[in-house]
Amino acid sequence: MVVDGGNCRVQRYTKEGRFLGQWGGYGAGPGQFNYPWGITTDGAGNIFVADWRNDRIQKFDPDGGHLGSFGSSGNGDGEFNRPASVAIDRDGDIYVADWGNERLQVLSPNGGFRAKLRGESGVSKWGQDYFLSNQDELEERHKADLEPHIEPTLPDFLRYQSGSVEKLFWGPTSVRIDQRDNIYVVESCRFRIQVFRKTA
Repeated sequence: MVVDGGNCRVQRYTKEGRFLGQWGGYGAGPGQFNYPWGITTDGAGNIFVADWRNDRIQKFDPDGGHLGSFGSSGNGDGEFNRPASVAIDRDGDIYVADWGNERLQVLSPNGGFRAKLRGESGVSKWGQDYFLSNQDELEERHKADLEPHIEPTLPDFLRYQSGSVEKLFWGPTSVRIDQRDNIYVVESCRFRIQVFRKTA
């Protein structure tokens, strides 16, 4: 399965690369796309597509039949601003890298809002080793304000806040889940991956 963003479609191939078919087309109706980006499947073979410019996630059956759409434009719970990636865990919960809102959203299998995360990064083991051998930089880090107050009325507040507060997601572009339900979120602007574990 391949998202062909510029052509607003999904294409299917065998593992050997033989073309099997396609669906989609430009638009905002069910089964149409406006620059689709991320794609994944669930345990039943259903296909989920992050429909970037339509600010939604679309769900399809294994043959490309449209089953539903989740989300709309905005920054409220269950709303999206340029969703870049989607992943499904073993329980069927849906994880969306909500790029324009600088967050990860979690939806139930039927698309209902469950949770949102803005990021909670700490210093990695490599970073700790680095600071232990570079005490001057460690001292400056301790002096720095790593969570400055950002005026919420500023234009593009979320992006400015994420760029200023180290622990927050900044440009989350991809989400993946492993077999132990560890959640990996790739941040394009900080060149890092934050890792989370699902809790009940």
